[in-house]
This record gives sequence, C-alpha cells and structure tokens, in this order.
Amino acid sequence: MENVTSHAALTVLERALESARKTYRERNKERKSMYAVPGLWVSAGGGGKSVSVDPFDFFLGAVRHAVSAVPPAPRDPSAGEWTKDAVIYNMFVRTTSAFDHDGSGKLELPVNGDGFRETGTFLKAIAMLPYIKRLGADTVHLLPITSIGHDGNKGTLGSPYAIRNPYEIDENLSEPLLGLDAKTEFRAFVEAAHRMGIRVVVEFVFRTAAKDADWVKEHPEWMYWIRDSIPLRDPQHQDESRYGSPLFTPAELEQIHRDVKAGNLGNLLPPHEIYRNFFTAPPVPAGVTKAGGRYVGRLADGTEVKIPGAFADWPPDDNQPPWGDVTYLRMYTHPAFNYIGYNTIRMYDTRLMQPEYVNRPLWDRIVGIIPYYQSEFGIDGVMIDMGHALPMQLKAEMVAKARAKDADFAFWDENFSITRKSREEGYNAVFGYLWVDEHHREKMREFLRRLSTEALPIPFFGTPENHNTPRAASRPGGTSYSRWALVVNSFLPAVPFIHSGYELAERYPINTGLDFTVDQIRQFPSERLPLFSEYGYNWLSAEEFTAFVSHVLAIRARYRALVVDASPATFRVLQPDNHSVLAFARVAPGEGARLVVAGNADFHTAVSFRVYCGSGKPHVTDLLRGVTIDVHDGAIAATLGPGESLVFEY
Repeated sequence: MENVTSHAALTVLERALESARKTYRERNKERKSMYAVPGLWVSAGGGGKSVSVDPFDFFLGAVRHAVSAVPPAPRDPSAGEWTKDAVIYNMFVRTTSAFDHDGSGKLELPVNGDGFRETGTFLKAIAMLPYIKRLGADTVHLLPITSIGHDGNKGTLGSPYAIRNPYEIDENLSEPLLGLDAKTEFRAFVEAAHRMGIRVVVEFVFRTAAKDADWVKEHPEWMYWIRDSIPLRDPQHQDESRYGSPLFTPAELEQIHRDVKAGNLGNLLPPHEIYRNFFTAPPVPAGVTKAGGRYVGRLADGTEVKIPGAFADWPPDDNQPPWGDVTYLRMYTHPAFNYIGYNTIRMYDTRLMQPEYVNRPLWDRIVGIIPYYQSEFGIDGVMIDMGHALPMQLKAEMVAKARAKDADFAFWDENFSITRKSREEGYNAVFGYLWVDEHHREKMREFLRRLSTEALPIPFFGTPENHNTPRAASRPGGTSYSRWALVVNSFLPAVPFIHSGYELAERYPINTGLDFTVDQIRQFPSERLPLFSEYGYNWLSAEEFTAFVSHVLAIRARYRALVVDASPATFRVLQPDNHSVLAFARVAPGEGARLVVAGNADFHTAVSFRVYCGSGKPHVTDLLRGVTIDVHDGAIAATLGPGESLVFEY
C-alpha cells in the first residue's frame, strides 16, 4: 500500500483510480461493471432515481473536479469562531455514502462482485462533496472514523465509538480495489473538501476506548479491571452480584443529586461495597493475553481479570442500554477509586482529582491525538464526544496544544446545555437542546422567548435530530415537521446542522441513545442499528426535500450577518392570533434588513392567521414561495398548510 504524507493525496488517488481502471478492463474485457449511484450525487435534479455509471470514470471525474476547484483565499485566524457562520452537514461515512451499487437488493460485505465496497468510503464521500455544497453546507462533520474494536460488538461492523486505536483510521472506509490505505484516502477527502471551500471537523471520543483497544495490552494500567468470574447483569434486573451500572436506592440518588448540584464533590457517595469489590489492580503487560477475541489479564496471585464494559455516566440511573463494546479510560490512579462510577468518570471526587494522581502518560497520549490529525490530515476542528466527562485540566491542555498548531482550529462540545461553561473551556459551539424541545410547541415558544431576552453565551446547533435521537421524519408530522424545523432553525441565531438522511426523510434511527422510550428501544434492537451494522439510506426516496433545503439555506445566506447575531435586540417574538403559529422577527440595527419568519406548528391541519409586524409596506413577498402578501395596518394575514412556513422582508 502507498502511504502518503504530503498534500498531494488527490493526485495519488487519481493515479490509483487510473491504474485500477486499466487493470479491471484488461481482466474483464467481455464484462461491463454494473454500478449505479444515486442521481442526487450526480445532479440537483437527480432525486428519486439511480444513474448507471462506469465507476472508475465516475470517481475520476469527482477527483478531477476537486483538483480543478479554486480554493478560497486564506482567512484570518479566529480561534475557531468561524463556527458561528458555518452550515454543517453531518456524515457517518460508512452509512451516509453507502449504496446498493450492483442492484442486488442488499449491501454486499465486504465488497461486491466488482471489488467495490457498498458500505460507505472516503472515495464515495469525495464524490458526494458537490452534493453537500449544493445543499448549502460549507462544513462537514464526520462521526468517528478511527479503527474499531470487536469485543462486545452488537452488529456486523461494530460501533465507530468503540475505538481500537485513535491514531489509526478504519480500513473499512477505504476502497481495497485501489491499493491505498485509509489514511491516504482520508487525506484525499480533506484535500478535496478544502479545495471546494468545505471545512472538515472530526468527532473524537477521548473518554472511552474499545474493550480490545491496542492500549489494553500496551498499557493495562490505563484501564479498569474486574475479576473475570464476575457475571454480567441483564439491564432489566437489579442483581448486585452481577456487573452493570452501579445501583443506588432512591434516597441515595436524592443525596447524590443534591451534592452534585451544590458542588459538594469532596465526599461523594460511592457505589455499594459489593460493586467496588468487583474491581482489582491492573495486571502487568506481560500478564495480558487475548483469548476468544477479548483481552484477559492474570494478576500475580493468579486471579484472572477482564475489562468491564461502560454505561451512561449521568444521571446515575440513566436508562440507556449498557455500552458493552467500550470501557472507560482510567484518568486518575488513586488506588481507593479504582472503580467505574459517576464519582470517578464524570463528577470527579476532589480526593481523586489531585495532581499526584493524574495518569500523565495516558493524558499525554490523549493530548497528542488532535495535533496528529492536524499534521497528518489537515482537519479544521473536532467535536468532542463526552467532553463533559473529561477532566478540566486535560481539556485545557488539548485546546492549548491544538490552537498552538492552528490558531483557527475549532472545538465543538457534544453538550446539550447552552452555558458559559462551555465557552470558558475553549469551545466554539455546543450541540444544544433543540433536538429534544423542537417537537414540543410550547417548549419551542419558550425558547424563542429566551432568545428575545438573553444573549446566549455560545453558538448552538439548529437541528431536530442527531445520530442518537429519533429521526425528525419519524416524529408526529413526518416531513411536514422536518421542513418546518428547517425553516425555523435556519433563521435562529443557530448553526444549521443537517444530520445526513434528514433531507431524505429517513425514519430509521442510527442509534437509540437519546429520547427513545423503552418500547422504541425494543423496536430497534442494537444489532440492527446502523451504528453497529451495514445500512444504506434510501437515496431514491420520493419524500426527499433536498431542493427545499438548498432554497432555505440560500435565503439564509443572503441574511447571514443578521441571522447569526445572537443579540436579543435583533430578535423579537411576534404574537399571531392563531396559537398554532410560531412567529418571530430578526431586526438588524439601524436601517438594516428586517425579516419575519412564521411557521404553522400544526403538522396535520392548515391554519389561517394574522400577525402584526409593523411593516409600512403595502405588500411583502414570501421568499420561500415567491407569493405576494398584502399588508394592512402593519399586519399580514395568510393561510399556511400543515408545517408550512413563510419568510419575508418587511
């Protein structure tokens, strides 16, 4: 395999495609490759159909298109503050760019009859960049792309969050037919994105690792260990003699919440003794062996030990299914806190979090990850998964090291709160909580009021879904709700975030980590979820609304300076006479632009309404539909279909 460390990865990829095409055609002179791609990858009008192509010519065309693109002029460094102006397209490469290319009715594993992967790859992601740009996005956010462990995998491919080695790329994201490694193909993807004016932000998990991570054998002292004889507890049961998340009584939970809320972290209530006694000291490296696909350790006294699985870290009685394919890294070495508990992995007990107990070799290895990806691949930022569970000092070191290397590097926080704390920790944006509130009309109304009275301390993502939540189109209202949410979010002082598949009206969740009921979790067993197994979006969906996404984001781009301004002075909540309609105005200072956004939050019924905006014009034009609306005494009256919205300048 050719390993490329220069910035010429696209040229290397082009040569590899040309060579592979020549070899393929020499070997298959009497047989033409059957290869189709979604029409949307080819042109804006390609929705609902697939297009037959020569795969080599198609991908060569995509690479050459990127090579010929004129990169934008360098911008002044802003310490990642470009984030507030970004429009993000979120890709899970393995799933987003998956397609049944040979029409067999399933995604062939590991490759189809012609040697191409049908699960997603960086090569196909390069071919999707023009599509992403047409949507209106200028930043790609990638879910983890690092190598994946296998111990505890729930599906056929494993979770990208079960990281075997954060310094290695998942080889399943490369096209084996080309003879290049995944690192080279990822370099080519980043280079192509940059040439087309698209930034690349990669998600990392620094708090956990796969149970069979490379570090287990290299540094067993970086892991937690329990006796191998301890059986695992079924999540539906409360048997404390088996390993699972620690169990607490209602009174204990009340005390824990009270202490944490008050900031009394000096003597936090620990898990019960029976649980703490599961854990042992780590074995030495020589005592760690791999058997049956998992690591087993042997202590000096002959006790066999194993790596325990992880679980949701807060609240202590979180109902998420256990994370049996990952374990927590041991950030501190205090011998009395050698167990996994809320007080050792997130709400750190102050007795544990002392300088002498810092696991410095582990911290140094973690701090080095981002600079490695900056040097090797040129990424523009990171989303930190579970950043709330990282020690503050460690996060500060990570931010300082990355910004010393690239003064424009962005940090995003997978935090569902919008608080000053994230800003103080060096983040440029948080995920926020629109995804959980937006489908509740009154909660959304309250959020609009908040924006009109408070300058939020940090940008947040405007989206009704992510890879851990129900799909927007699966909520009541379906695509009507999805389209309504897109319009509303696009004119909030938010960062538009398109979770791939959203624009296709996908309903099947990627994972069931957040906002799912117990019944829904049973409906979507882990092994069938795209986070763990092969899955392809319905790129031929008759419900796709990609043109609408492009249209809305193009309107937003015209008013971007106003839209991204988080000052309450720019935001006014309006009062329509129909309670189903949510409406607000964005008002620039002085003689600047003034916009009204009104959306019917009844996703099943058309409504008529009147709203006063103070316009002195005789009529206004709805920018979404191009229709003229009369103004009477400073107010407009209109009828909106289910989930329909209007946007006009007044």
